[in-house]
Order: sequence, then structure tokens, then C-alpha cells
Amino acid sequence: MYTSRKKIHKDKDAEPTEFEVSVAQALFDLENTNQELKSDLKDLFINSAVQVDVSGNRKAVVIHVPFRLRKAFRKIHIRLVRELGKKFSAKDVILVATRRITRPPKKGSAVQRPRSRTLTAVHEAMLEDIVVPAEIVGKHVRYRIDGSKIMKVFLDPKERNNTEYKLNTYASVYRKLSGKDVVFEYPATDA
Repeated sequence: MYTSRKKIHKDKDAEPTEFEVSVAQALFDLENTNQELKSDLKDLFINSAVQVDVSGNRKAVVIHVPFRLRKAFRKIHIRLVRELGKKFSAKDVILVATRRITRPPKKGSAVQRPRSRTLTAVHEAMLEDIVVPAEIVGKHVRYRIDGSKIMKVFLDPKERNNTEYKLNTYASVYRKLSGKDVVFEYPATDA
């Protein structure tokens, strides 16, 4: 029997949490009820899902998808996020590919790790996944006198109408996933 359990595959056969099962059930329901997404969702599944608290009593649903399926999820991203947003009322839905960070090789080892597995590369890719309908057009890192730093990320102004209300969500989710503070803005346009 085909059920929602086919829509979630966890590492090492771990049991999914109650929330992850509800997200998998929502994907399963979308596949069975929504005709335009049916064929696209047929072979797709998720790795995990978590809820992140955002300022102002809001919550965000962060869904981790397998790295090899990220392009298939990107094709239907806008429609899928809209439909899942309806299922999880008043929650922003964010899809992030599952990436693995490997530790640096030991001294004297001939093995080199791929550049895509470094901490910096994974955090950069995660940042791009979080803001997906929009594109990142610039970044600034500001170092303060006390030693702390804050990163400003400038998003494409073309997507301003679709993403402006989610800027706090993006910052909270990125802080939760990477531990880094980030501020999202749109570049100032000269009139």
C-alpha cells in the first residue's frame, strides 16, 4: 500500500517525528489531489522537516530535500510552496537541500576533500536555497569594533513583491541552520 511514509526517507532508518509525518502526509495529499503537481511529485520525497520560530509569533517550516532531487524540487518550487503554505496555515515554507560538511583532512594525508563539502561552501549554498524565488545580487560583511560581524545580503529587486514579507523568516531560518547573523535587503536604486 502506498502511503505518506513513502514520502519521507530518513538517514539510518530513523523514525520520523510527528511533524515530519504531517509534512509527508501533506506532500502525499498534494500528489493525489493536485493534478498539475501530480506527475512532478510522483518520485520526490523529503529527508526531514523542522519548525523554526520567527519573530512576531510566526513560524516557518523548513523542509530538507535530498541533494540529488533539488533540481526537481526547484522546478515546482513556487507552486509547491504556495500549496504547502495553504496546508500549514500562516507558516512560511522553505525548501533546503541536504548537504554534508566533511572535516578537513589530517596533516600529511594525500586525500583532499571536495570544495563543495567545506563549511563555507555549504553555508553559501544553504543561503541560496533559503531565498530561492529571489536571487542574491550582492553581499557585504561588516565587522564591528567588539569583534562581532554581520552579513548583509542584497536580493534581486525583481522579486521584491514575492519575498519582501519573508525577509525576517529568511534571517531566522539561516541563523537556526548555520548560527550566523544575516540581514536581507534590496539594493538602493538610483532614481
